[in-house]
Amino acid sequence: MKEITINPVTRIEGHARVRINLDDSGSVNNAHFEVVELRGFEKFMIGAAVEEAPRITPRICGICPTSHHLASAKACDEIFGAAPPTTGKSLRELLMTGQFIHSHSLHFFMLAAPDFLVGHDAPAAERNVLGLVKKAPDIAKQAIEVRKFGQRLTEAIGGKPIHPSTCIPGGVSHPLSEAKRQELLEMGTKSFEIAKEGWNIAKTMLDQTDLSFGAVETAFMGMSDGGRFSTYDGEVCIVGKDGSPIPAFSGTGYIDHIEEYSEDWSYLKFSRLKGGDYYRVGPLARLNVVKEMGTPEADAALAEYRSTFGEFTQTTLAYNMARYIEFLSCCEKAVEFLSDSSICNDDVRTPVSGVAKSRGVGIVEAPRGTLIHDYTVDEEGFITDCNLIVATCQNNYGMDRGVEDVARKVVSNGTLSESAANRIEMVIRAYDPCISCATHAIGQMPVDIELVRENREWNEGIGKGDLMEYVEADTE
Repeated sequence: MKEITINPVTRIEGHARVRINLDDSGSVNNAHFEVVELRGFEKFMIGAAVEEAPRITPRICGICPTSHHLASAKACDEIFGAAPPTTGKSLRELLMTGQFIHSHSLHFFMLAAPDFLVGHDAPAAERNVLGLVKKAPDIAKQAIEVRKFGQRLTEAIGGKPIHPSTCIPGGVSHPLSEAKRQELLEMGTKSFEIAKEGWNIAKTMLDQTDLSFGAVETAFMGMSDGGRFSTYDGEVCIVGKDGSPIPAFSGTGYIDHIEEYSEDWSYLKFSRLKGGDYYRVGPLARLNVVKEMGTPEADAALAEYRSTFGEFTQTTLAYNMARYIEFLSCCEKAVEFLSDSSICNDDVRTPVSGVAKSRGVGIVEAPRGTLIHDYTVDEEGFITDCNLIVATCQNNYGMDRGVEDVARKVVSNGTLSESAANRIEMVIRAYDPCISCATHAIGQMPVDIELVRENREWNEGIGKGDLMEYVEADTE
């Protein structure tokens, strides 16, 4: 059979491939989301001193290093038996708001918005961030400004704008100065105003959201602090395909609920609930499990969102709107934290004296979904076993099935137009996958979309665009 490769899928973090297999009539037989790179971090963590883990694991990714930093630090807290004091915990939570502000603003404005504000059928030369700048320069400028605030938060609390290093067993390494608090508060107030104004633009996407796009039915998983949206603390809640609650868990309890498995078409691991049900994580999942965001503006936005999608929805494209509501909430929450001068108190760390437990599990909500770091150590604190469950692996099933759903709708007579290819990409972008986190790849690996037709000569080209290169290849 012949293969057509689109290289690469655009506007995602990292590299992957979509393979679409066609039957003799040119209809879709099956399709898969494939990642074919090595996952290695769990292995080379073994032998490291566990207190080094919060400094090593942020190198997994340059987009969401803070999430790995905090999940790792929480696992270390448990191993050393040292819960952070109030101010130390607050600084960690504020650090996570910076991660969400930076990551969500990047994805929403730069990666997802061109499909909606420029148009998913627009020419590829326009359907990108440069096209967004041309069509809506004020939006692009504001996106850069608020993203800068997220980076400055990370730098002030985490020590560096990328790959933070200040979260240590028992808390953080240093307090926040009053001068820096005032500086960040001024930036945060401006960013919050931008986020509020942006919602008026973002919510226009509600009417553009195809409820059946990338259709897949799953359970959902996300952290909740007593029914309220939380990124750092709380139980991990699960709701079934119909929205009914499943018992929550925390810490090592994840092993009673989650099982990892693999498929022969991808090196990227999959996750499912024990018992066989598949689930998804991330913004859509979190809004499906929480009752409220916990901040006024975000709660008002949540009410508008739910007036369209309901209290519970399976709609894949709703990930984009859910992501904006979380972005708005984190801007709002950051201002709340920075408006309280007690965030500058000196009680930032609980002293540690040695290994108290041989195993520690740290769970946080990363921008893309639930993140689990599980370390086992020997009596001297060196890691003997490490398991990392990242959001992209947990969303792997949803992306895989969503790709096939869209492919069946857009592939016509064995051909894939440029616009149709972008529609397939959109279902992947909705999840904002982080391939680096999920695979820890080395080098440059392209993302492909391939059409494979069985037993027929394939000579048709499908054009070029969106930085995609179309390659024909013979296969058996």
